[in-house]
Amino acid sequence: MTTPSTPLDQRLDPALRRMIGVILVGGIMGILDGSMTAVAVDTLSERFDATLSTTGWVSTGYLLALTVTIPVTAWAVERVGGRRLWLFGLVLFLAGSVASGLSWNIGSLIVFRVVQGVGAGILDPLMLTLLARAAGPTQVGRVMGIMGIVGSTGPVLGPIVGGLILQGLDWRWMFFVNVPIVVVAFVLARRTLPVDPPGTGTAAGRLDVLGVALIGPGVASGVLALSEVAQRGSFTTWQVLLPLAAAVVLLAGYAAHALRESGQPPLIDLRLFTRRSFTASVVAAAVLGLATFASIFVIPLYYQQVRGYGVFESGLRLAPFGVGSALVMPLAGRLSDRWGSRNLALAGAGVALLSSLAFSRFDAGTAPLWPLLAAFTLGIGTGSAGAPVIGSVYRTLPPRLVPQGSSVLYMLNQLGASIGIAVVALLMQNAGADDPRSGFRHAYLAVVAALGVMVVASLFIPGRADAVPPAGDGPAGDAEPAAPPVGSHRTGE
Repeated sequence: MTTPSTPLDQRLDPALRRMIGVILVGGIMGILDGSMTAVAVDTLSERFDATLSTTGWVSTGYLLALTVTIPVTAWAVERVGGRRLWLFGLVLFLAGSVASGLSWNIGSLIVFRVVQGVGAGILDPLMLTLLARAAGPTQVGRVMGIMGIVGSTGPVLGPIVGGLILQGLDWRWMFFVNVPIVVVAFVLARRTLPVDPPGTGTAAGRLDVLGVALIGPGVASGVLALSEVAQRGSFTTWQVLLPLAAAVVLLAGYAAHALRESGQPPLIDLRLFTRRSFTASVVAAAVLGLATFASIFVIPLYYQQVRGYGVFESGLRLAPFGVGSALVMPLAGRLSDRWGSRNLALAGAGVALLSSLAFSRFDAGTAPLWPLLAAFTLGIGTGSAGAPVIGSVYRTLPPRLVPQGSSVLYMLNQLGASIGIAVVALLMQNAGADDPRSGFRHAYLAVVAALGVMVVASLFIPGRADAVPPAGDGPAGDAEPAAPPVGSHRTGE
């Protein structure tokens, strides 16, 4: 007699494996492009005879467009269907990539990067939505673990790939390199992704136009303010205070709008945050984004400013961080399906905290092996927590709320990343004005403090994989149908 297999023993359904591969092919370029152009600021500034502050909008415009688009994706996926929206996002990203590579001045490049950012703003949260729906609560951990390989290594590989392209090719190839990958992703998606009929969820009604006008620009204004902090090294300049005030006003206005009883559902239902486990999960995910992007920003600066290495060599020494995360994420995801997320998130946050504490002790005389080892264990810590934390978000939600959950998760992750970069940049510029070693130490102590918050948040994450809410446990308490299995819809011709 055979015994029932546990989720850890089961293999993923072949249709689900194909779907994961196709979605990751389509999603990887948006993740890479978010950080690839960071190494090209000097090159683009010289090529277009533009100031560094103007050229910085090549990255900032992309990030803001991505951020504004994210909340609309939660509505659009129900309105037009996941498959159609995915294909549209690929086409838009492809158009933005080609146009960016053909840019004739800095203004045109910024505009086309905004188009590219809108495409990425569709693809990035939709990638989470499609995979979470296909996997279901019992397999979402392992699926997010596989996806996390791309999510964790993409920001690390972006500057390395960008540096390699700039060393051997014209800057335009940073955008043209996307073309064959996106074309392949489009063809595979048409053949593989299931056709899901639009209009099946409560979000499929009329678009909450007022909500779009408030929450998207509100979050984008906050991201812009934090980006300005990172560039200017101060919270007190008008370039920071003006968008920060706009963010507060717009987001407060959205909260009042979303909580007001009306016949039309809001773009993002804030009652999601009445679920303690959901709130704990997205807070932990936001802090994880903070720690990850702060490290991506600070570790190369440690090698450049404290140890005197070159830009490209410093970027390569960030690789152990990405490798550690990529190695452990699939296993952590599989284990979270069996054991739940809490203990894995706690263990990962603890390892990341200790690794960050070790970084705060390094200086120019530290043996070269120790920073590499600390970066590797930091990656292991963030990777061990990443897939369980993201999986726990979806285990706490019924199927109809998955698109909204994806939008909230991705927006908070973006905010966490922006906060992390802003804080460590501020500390590196101020505390490290005379002594880079001191600035680096203060920056990593800030990361340690943030990871302490993550440890506390992880205590409230569900501890068992079977702690999934009843189908009708939505904010409004209405009944929910079970999510269909991956192979239940026909695929496109």
